[in-house]
Amino acid sequence: MSMKIDLHMHTTYSDGAFSPTELVLKAKKVGLDVISITDHDSVNGLKEAMAVGKEIGVEVIPGLEISTDLDEKEIHLLAYFIDIDNDELQKYLSFFRDERLHRAKRIVQKLRNLGLSITIDDVMDHAQNSAIGRPHIANAMVNLGLINNYYEAFEKYIGDYGPAFERKIHVSPQSATKLISDAGGLSFIAHPGYVKESILIDLIKAGIDGIEVIHPSHSENQINFYRGIVNQYCLLEVGGSDFHGGKKEDGDSLGKYLISPNNLEAMRNMLHKNSA
Repeated sequence: MSMKIDLHMHTTYSDGAFSPTELVLKAKKVGLDVISITDHDSVNGLKEAMAVGKEIGVEVIPGLEISTDLDEKEIHLLAYFIDIDNDELQKYLSFFRDERLHRAKRIVQKLRNLGLSITIDDVMDHAQNSAIGRPHIANAMVNLGLINNYYEAFEKYIGDYGPAFERKIHVSPQSATKLISDAGGLSFIAHPGYVKESILIDLIKAGIDGIEVIHPSHSENQINFYRGIVNQYCLLEVGGSDFHGGKKEDGDSLGKYLISPNNLEAMRNMLHKNSA
């Protein structure tokens, strides 16, 4: 029986609904053998997840999802096999954790200016110790009865073109790929379905190692297209469910969006080549 491998999921340390322990147990329950937790701008849940995974027979690859900016377009990169104790990586994560909080405060103030009764404390109740983001604001808005559901928050208020939108501070893709490489990891363009082909080529030139081919948002045609790009440019292929749980209502995704053992072996071979 082939290994089941899902390399994209989130915990309560970013915008997921489950703790690292809960998520690893869920992964085991649906038959996953190898996973990667790729929280936004946070590696704080990885040691817990890796310890639990070791106990129950699920390999947890240390991962991370980083926001970058290219031509004023937000691009997410996935990092795998990183050294989570790397000093420069930790400095980056600390800086962006602070910037996420400042951004959340600006969004909350815009919502209040629109007449919505919400405070940063309401948002922090949902964020707890995680890297704060718009999903936490959306969840707070639902719980306060300001909107009917999670997605309405983005559609009406905090989405990229909403009246309460605030841009993040980003690093360039080149800086992010160097950060990931210096931390011993591999970098991938996350869920590129929203990225123009010209930008995709620019990112490849910036030195990324691969592309997330398998993702719930990708159609069969898109999967074939990105797989063709991977083959054309001799890149690596990755993928997963991008599972969050909770109000995202994506519970059916876990265990259904998988990469092959050959994809994972190619990643390991690249790491070995880089360290040689």
